[in-house]
Parts: sequence; structure tokens; C-alpha cells
Amino acid sequence: MAEIKPSGDNTLLKDTISIRPIGRVERFLGPENYRIVTGLLKTPASFIGFVLIGFFIFIAVFAPLIAPPLEGRDPYQIPRDGFSSDPRPMGTEWKRNRPEMPFWYQPLTGQTQWVHLLGTSEGQYDIFYGIIWGTRTAFFTGLAVTFATLLIGIVVGSVSAYYGGWVDNIIMRVVDVLLILPGILAALILAAVLTPRIGKSLIPTMAALIAFGWMGYSRIIRGDILSVKERDYVMAARVIGVKDSRILFRHIIPNAIFPTLVLASLAVGEVVLSFAALSFLGIGTEVGYADWGQVLSFARNWITSLNTYWYIVVWPGVTLVLYVMGYNLVGDALRDVLDPRMRGRS
Repeated sequence: MAEIKPSGDNTLLKDTISIRPIGRVERFLGPENYRIVTGLLKTPASFIGFVLIGFFIFIAVFAPLIAPPLEGRDPYQIPRDGFSSDPRPMGTEWKRNRPEMPFWYQPLTGQTQWVHLLGTSEGQYDIFYGIIWGTRTAFFTGLAVTFATLLIGIVVGSVSAYYGGWVDNIIMRVVDVLLILPGILAALILAAVLTPRIGKSLIPTMAALIAFGWMGYSRIIRGDILSVKERDYVMAARVIGVKDSRILFRHIIPNAIFPTLVLASLAVGEVVLSFAALSFLGIGTEVGYADWGQVLSFARNWITSLNTYWYIVVWPGVTLVLYVMGYNLVGDALRDVLDPRMRGRS
């Protein structure tokens, strides 16, 4: 774009036109995306959220170095130091099935014996190992379920809003019926039905959360598309004969998707919480699988003795809280940047 410079005594043009240098990053991202990125980076809450998410990404990527798995064993299976039911305190030395000592342990602690840093739970499952490798499980389940539900919700809500009429009525009535069901209870029932058929794994729980998690996205994207599809550029595209699919996915959805993306950013933590709740109830993965909800489930029989065995609840609980907090802080900041009218609302 040619730079406009005031000439002569044109003081009015000089006062009204401000010349601002545009950097390479802004030129690459575009003005709107650059505004969103800078808004997120300048917000203290989002900065803390990104730090927390980055911390967990670091743990997930370097899990084999932080907590080396046993050779020839599934790394997601938490090592057991015996079979005793009584939890053992933090700092207890390994006796059986001791994994390889990580390279960082001796320089940081000055000890030569590999110990249970965070203690063991019921059944002698190592809590530290379960938390470290459970980070990978949290990322996989949270992002996969959120992406799947977001995709289904966008497609269903977009088709419903764009075509309207009887198509919209049928789809929205189905959505209304599904929304009546309590989400976590419905997912629990479906996962319990799928587990005997599929087997204990991540799939039954993830499939249940996907089946009952897309309706909110479809309602939000539908409301935004109902307003966007009446704008002039959409009407012009229809007049010149552009295909419905191209109008919908090229012109309408990109201009109506931001509120839905905000909801998705907030939902990642919610999905991880729901998955942990189902794991806590014994639905889904096998016993001993590295999942934060299952690590917490080992404390069910010791609730009345938490004054002694507090570590079997505190460490996985704090980890889960910090992980969810990271996504919530980023989601709240993203909502404020995209829609300033929502700033300060919960």
C-alpha cells in the first residue's frame, strides 16, 4: 500500500492520518491475527496460562528422560514396587522393579539411590511416574476429544444454520434432546457399555466424551452463522453462483468461528477433568495405566487417613488443577481479546 504523506500546507491531512510502521510479523500474520497474538501476550493471565501449558508440554515431551520406563514394558504402565496395599511415604527407596535412574537425579539431589520421590499409592504404584507419564495421556485425550467434538459441532451447526427450515428444526431438536441428558452421567453409561466390547483402553471413554460433547459447539456456531449468512458478501456469492459448500466453509465459517474457538480453548481442561472423573470411577483404562484420574482413584480407600497419606491425593490433584488452570487462563484472555464486551464476565 502506497504511503500517504501530507504535502504543502495541508495540515488537516497531517493531523488525521497517522503513519505507523508495520513489522514483518504483523505483515505475515495480518492485522487481525497480529492484534489477537499481541493481546494474548500482553495479558498477565494468558502469560501465566501459556507458562503452565508450556511446562506441561516440556514434561510430556521429555517424559522418557524425566521418568525412564522399564525395559520391555509399556511405558504407560506405572511400575509397581511390590503389592502391599499400604501407601509408602515420599523418599522411600525402590525395592522391586526399579526403573533406570534418570540422568538428572544424582546432580540435583546428591543421592545415589533412586527413590519414590512422591511416594507410592495403594498397590505400590509410583506416584511420580504416574504423574509424569499421565501428562501425555492428558494432552492426547484432551486435545483429541476437543478437536473431534469441535469438528462435529461446527459441521452440524453450520449445516443447520445455513440451510434453515426443516433441516434446522430437525437438527436442533436432536441437539435439544441430547442437551437434556446430564453429560458426565451419559458419558459414564456409554463408556461402561463400550468397555466390555472394545476392551479397557482410552477409546471407550474418549468415544463417550465425544458422543456427548459436541452439542454446545453446534448451538454457538449456529447462532453466529445465522447473522453472518445475511451479510452482503454472502448474498453476492450466492448471486454469482458460488457453491453452497464453498460459501459455507470459505466465507461464512471463518467469520463466525471465533466464539466457538474460545469455547474450545476453555473445554480442553474440562475434557481432562471429565476423563479423570471417569478414570476415578474405574471406567476406561486398565488398572495401573498412567492417568491422573486413576492415580487419584488409588486413594479412595484411604480418604479417612489423608492426614497420614495426604501425598496420594495432593500431588495428582495439584497437577490436575494446574493443567486445567493453564487452559482456562488462556481461554479467558482469548475471549477478552476477541470480544471486549465480555471482559470481566465469568
